Amino acid sequence: MPPADAARWATGAFVIANVAIVEALFLGAAPGKNGVLTVAKFFGVHAALLMFLQLLLVARLPWLDRRIGMDRLTVWHRWTGFSLLWTVVTHAVLVVLGYARLDDASMGKTFLALGGVPASLLGMLAAAVIVAIGVISTRPLRRRLRYEVWHGLHLLLYVALGLSFAHQLLETKTFTSSPVATAYWWTLWLFAFGALLAGRVALPLWRNAYHRFRVAAVVPESENVVSVYVTGRHLGKLPARAGQFCIWRFPGHEHWWTANPFSLSAAPTGEGLRLTAKAAGSTSAGLRNVPVGSRAFVEGPYGAFTSLHRTRPGALLIAGGVGITPVRAMLEERTAGDDVVVLYRVRSEDDAVLLDEVRELVGLRGGRLHLLTGRTGEHGEHGEPPFGPGRLRRLVPDITGRDVYVCGPPAMTAAALAGLKDLRVPARQVHAERFGLA
Repeated sequence: MPPADAARWATGAFVIANVAIVEALFLGAAPGKNGVLTVAKFFGVHAALLMFLQLLLVARLPWLDRRIGMDRLTVWHRWTGFSLLWTVVTHAVLVVLGYARLDDASMGKTFLALGGVPASLLGMLAAAVIVAIGVISTRPLRRRLRYEVWHGLHLLLYVALGLSFAHQLLETKTFTSSPVATAYWWTLWLFAFGALLAGRVALPLWRNAYHRFRVAAVVPESENVVSVYVTGRHLGKLPARAGQFCIWRFPGHEHWWTANPFSLSAAPTGEGLRLTAKAAGSTSAGLRNVPVGSRAFVEGPYGAFTSLHRTRPGALLIAGGVGITPVRAMLEERTAGDDVVVLYRVRSEDDAVLLDEVRELVGLRGGRLHLLTGRTGEHGEHGEPPFGPGRLRRLVPDITGRDVYVCGPPAMTAAALAGLKDLRVPARQVHAERFGLA
């Protein structure tokens, strides 16, 4: 079974097993003081489980990340977050309604009364934070915020999770309904917070202390493209693969919170790492001014865009613009027996990043490189788009028998994936990953 499929099955089985345990604990516990409060309790325990899943999906656990990819885990996190939002809102409304009926009082008066109860107050605060984050995470608002602002606000989710944990501790009917329930909930929360701290804090800090990353060289590739070479200690022990990306910070050059995901543009070696970036924003544009010898803080490597997922001896690598960087790194991993074809889409040959290196590597492997020039949306020969099924078939006649890796701008990636789908290339042979933080 391919690693990605194995990881999905394992994740699905893990989720189903925990849902079954939560259902069993709920059915075995005493009901609420009335029917409405019993239903509220049902939504409450499932909200706790969703919070646990939220933490695991963003913990950047290496086993999951290398098989599924941060982009897909982030999508799962997003949809789990919206499920959590509605589950929490439903739980809160039912709690107020249930106590209002129990006390024969209005919902407004009951809401104010519950605010004086520590356990309920903590739950209200957690719900308010979750609702606020859910609102700013909707696409219209998210697109208006800079990543750093959105990320800072999103960190409040951890505050909400802490409040929710305290709420569950004080609301003893769930946490201590039985010795099994107590053991289960403690294990769940400790595992979730432990995984988050290990993956997001402890592991990056340990790796940077151990490897001591430094900028070894800054090399302009063109007017708007630069490569940064990073060295350090014991880099042969860094578990990096060609095709992966890291989250890079240069504390002496930019603010600590300024971080960007850049792919490795060369296969990692025990001597150093290389990133190549195009000036698309203030951070990437300023990389050519990073002082040689300055400190680098590196998180990762991350991503499932690697040869780990190869299923066929032949490979088709499709890249657009600066998306050639992970493809160029993967070309260094190709063995002499590999049959590789590269489709590189750029506006003009002058915009082709690292073109000479790609040509040399493809030539060394006895492969083929097709440089597809033109603007987005332009049709090429025979009046077809560059990644239409007919053109893909002519360029790569045996395309359905190859593994296909796609990396580039969203519109190009979508067009290529649509063409591959029309050609009925098996889904397990198609590998695409978005390199981003949100």
